[in-house]
Amino acid sequence: MTARVIVLNGGSSSGKSGIARCLQAVLPDPWLLLGIDTLIEAMPTSMRTSDAGIEFAPDGGVSVGPQFRTLQAAWIEGVTAMVRAGARVIVDDVFLGGAHSQQQWREALDGLPVLWVGVRCESRVAAGREVARGDRVTGMAASQAEVVHRGVSYDLEVDTTHAEAMECARVVAARLG
Repeated sequence: MTARVIVLNGGSSSGKSGIARCLQAVLPDPWLLLGIDTLIEAMPTSMRTSDAGIEFAPDGGVSVGPQFRTLQAAWIEGVTAMVRAGARVIVDDVFLGGAHSQQQWREALDGLPVLWVGVRCESRVAAGREVARGDRVTGMAASQAEVVHRGVSYDLEVDTTHAEAMECARVVAARLG
């Protein structure tokens, strides 16, 4: 497969970002890494505390409002434009809407070669990573571990519960051919 886009989907602290950085190291061509965290960091701080933007509940729940959805749709179209212009892109995302979230990407990336990768991690392990990171609301990993995969179809799945990021990246790279 000669994908131009690798979409990594998994819950918080599942290991997506580590796999993405390892992919950048092992793939022969340059790949850009664009993640949902990049989009959130680019938004005004006021959007991280309003029901129109994105809210992180004390129990780890995440809710998104209409302004967030508008900016996310624009971001998806922007990432797609970069791919259509010749860039190779690794997307690090969290499909909070499961199959609906994937459908948004499928529509935007229509006609482009995409490798869909599910990144799984046992909830208890992801929760431990979440605590160790210290930059996540406690509970996000547990609440997202399964819901992000509901109804989503993948070309490949990796599990970081007992595998290191580099090992998973090599599995993904091998699938690219």
